[in-house]
Amino acid sequence: MKRYSFFKKQENHKSTDFTDVLEHLQKSKDFTSFTLNFENEIYCVSFFDTLIDKDIMHRDLLPYLHTNSSTLEELVHNLPIEGLVFTKNPAELQSQLLMGYIAITLNKSDQAVLVKAANNTSRQVTLPEVEFSVVGPKEALVESLDTNLYLIRKRLPIAELAVEEIIVGKLSKTRVAVLHIEGIANKENVETVIQRISDLRVNQIIDSSYISQMIEDNKNSPFPQFIDTERPDRLAAVLGEGKVVILVDGAPHGLLGPSTFFEYFAAFEDYFLNWTIASFFRLIRFFAVLFSILMTPIYVAVLTYHYELIPKDLVSTLVISRSGIPFPPILEALILELAIELLREAGARLPTKVGQTIGIVGGIVIGTASVEAGLTSNVLLILVALSALGSFTTPVYQMGNTIRLIRFPLLLMAYFLGLLGIAISFCFLLVHLLRITSLGRPFLEPLYPPRIYDMRDALIRLPFFLQAKRPIEVQTEDTVRLEPKEDSKE
Repeated sequence: MKRYSFFKKQENHKSTDFTDVLEHLQKSKDFTSFTLNFENEIYCVSFFDTLIDKDIMHRDLLPYLHTNSSTLEELVHNLPIEGLVFTKNPAELQSQLLMGYIAITLNKSDQAVLVKAANNTSRQVTLPEVEFSVVGPKEALVESLDTNLYLIRKRLPIAELAVEEIIVGKLSKTRVAVLHIEGIANKENVETVIQRISDLRVNQIIDSSYISQMIEDNKNSPFPQFIDTERPDRLAAVLGEGKVVILVDGAPHGLLGPSTFFEYFAAFEDYFLNWTIASFFRLIRFFAVLFSILMTPIYVAVLTYHYELIPKDLVSTLVISRSGIPFPPILEALILELAIELLREAGARLPTKVGQTIGIVGGIVIGTASVEAGLTSNVLLILVALSALGSFTTPVYQMGNTIRLIRFPLLLMAYFLGLLGIAISFCFLLVHLLRITSLGRPFLEPLYPPRIYDMRDALIRLPFFLQAKRPIEVQTEDTVRLEPKEDSKE
């Protein structure tokens, strides 16, 4: 595992001696430094109480300090601990103490032994909460980078799985791991990700979403360009396709790229189902998203400018529904859309049980009350509710947020220009999608540029034996993922 440090110059800077470093750290109440005298040997043991596992110190370290060790080399030979590090650099001493190491000096020498004793308390592996599936594995990533690497490595027990570790953040010193499979992943994609992360000059990295926002190709686009997932099985699968995975210590989800627009509507559960059923579900998701984006703007456009498009059998229903409504269609639609967004935000920010109750009861009460009060019509209430349900069908949460956002510009354009405004908005949206790239790869692939082979796993998912090669858009070094079956010789 290679390490890239953001503060190489700072690490090379040496303080006057170890004593100055320890005196500086003793300003913190959770820092402990004490001496032990054994005959003519004086050991100084220093550590942060809140960062180390005290069982390691009392079980594996302190009982062995009384051995006859006249030098640190002899002490290391007697300690039953692996991964001991010698250092003469006071700056390195300070940084390792802050990472959960115990520092040992002998007779006030200018050399120290660093013992790794970090307290790795973390949440246990649990069920996925955002990408839950009925069939398939039930493990989700946690906040520990080492645990997440284990969950991926046990699914890919190969030497070709490479992990590049980068330290990012002047204050947080966050560990960021970039994963790829050598011989499969495109080297340009890997180097691009490592270069962009290494060039970051920030104080803190708290979550992987920080990394995603900072290294995207188009930082002003509402469309995400890295897929955010909490499933280690999905990360292992895309590594096999030649993609690059980013894991951040402290984040219970990983990033994968390059990504395409159609991947945001493909649930990983699709690969656990028969290809006909999976393809049907994908088409339902695409239809639901189009319905969510277009239905309310079309309602406003038709009632504002295009009455002649309404079927005769439906005119009477709309007239009765809108009779007594004092607001124009655009204001009526905005009121309901904003009410839905308020309920959604309230349900998301409240505790789980209370949030579900608020969402259900609030939706029923507000919807019924607004219709009875004559503020909105029954027809529009149904359309807005179905549009909200349609935005929930996207498997990736970030894409659902984007769909919620782009409905409002379409609504305004429908009010000002009718169906022409919707068409113009759609053209702008299409041009924007054509300009977006993910790690330099086209975002609308396989539609643009047209790649017929990759269409086998886009709008629909064909059987596995028809997807013998890896996606063209990733530009992998090894394109074959399903070798043809050899004919048996009798």
